[in-house]
Amino acid sequence: MYPLIRPRRLRTSEALRSLVRETIISPNDFLVPLFVVEGKGIKEEIPSMPNYYRLSLDNLTKEVKELWQMGLRSVLLFVKIPDNLKDNQGSEALNENGLMQLAIKTVKNACPDMLVMTDVALDPYSSYGHDGIVADGLILNDESVDVLTEMSVSHAKAGADFVAPSDMMDGRILSIREALEDEGYLNTGIMAYSAKYASAFYGPFRDALDSAPVDIKNVPKDKKTYQMDYANRFEAIRETQMDIDEGADIVMVKPGLCYLDIVREIKNEVDVPVAVYQVSGEYAMVKAAAEKGWLDHDAVMMEQLTAIKRAGANIIASYFAKDAVKLLG
Repeated sequence: MYPLIRPRRLRTSEALRSLVRETIISPNDFLVPLFVVEGKGIKEEIPSMPNYYRLSLDNLTKEVKELWQMGLRSVLLFVKIPDNLKDNQGSEALNENGLMQLAIKTVKNACPDMLVMTDVALDPYSSYGHDGIVADGLILNDESVDVLTEMSVSHAKAGADFVAPSDMMDGRILSIREALEDEGYLNTGIMAYSAKYASAFYGPFRDALDSAPVDIKNVPKDKKTYQMDYANRFEAIRETQMDIDEGADIVMVKPGLCYLDIVREIKNEVDVPVAVYQVSGEYAMVKAAAEKGWLDHDAVMMEQLTAIKRAGANIIASYFAKDAVKLLG
């Protein structure tokens, strides 16, 4: 006897498949990462990230206006700092007229309603390429948190809507939240990189910002003493819950595709929005394979983005944002 219930009935046409589709991608899902450099008239392609650019402030203005017209309403800012401004304490991060602070003001002047999130970590400012202060072969936690806290307040003063600590130092969310409250920035949000793994997928990003750890004596060669072990699952839930308890408004899992089990675990456990960062290595692999003709760029891009949202992401930080929105029409 044939079954009375035939699931294939709901797959018989694109119109019907669209009608019953469970996961829908829209421009509202995206947080757009932007890389900012000093200078004027600069729009330089990142070799390991085809069709993605470092922008000077004048071109940042043009970019955010274009994003707004496309329906993309949120950006995440990163800055590439010249080597002569780097030191072990990340001093330039606290410069009120520094590149990040100017970038925040530039975006707000160009598009006052654009939601601006800012990267909070020392690695772009560090002469050693680490997210914290280095001493005697160690990454100092509490001393680094002090700088990260000052950096966050500086970003809030410049007009950031959210600060996004990506460093994975212990206790930094509480310290930042208390400082923002003390300074009167009650509505400045915190998006915590709560489950950020020590991943091999970050390479192109570190090329973009020249922020890879340096290979010299008495400096850790990697970030494994503070970023999470990718073999661990339950630790991610603990880290995320701690950040929420300390005052995080949004939590993040990073990277994306290899960690969708973590995304679902966290989504099932928490009641705050969950962000996922589809990182530079994930982007670069699709671009490279598509260039070789080995896969369909747009089809794979949309499949990956849908998988990330299906796993539980409320927000997707992705270098594919513009490509995806153009495809969505």
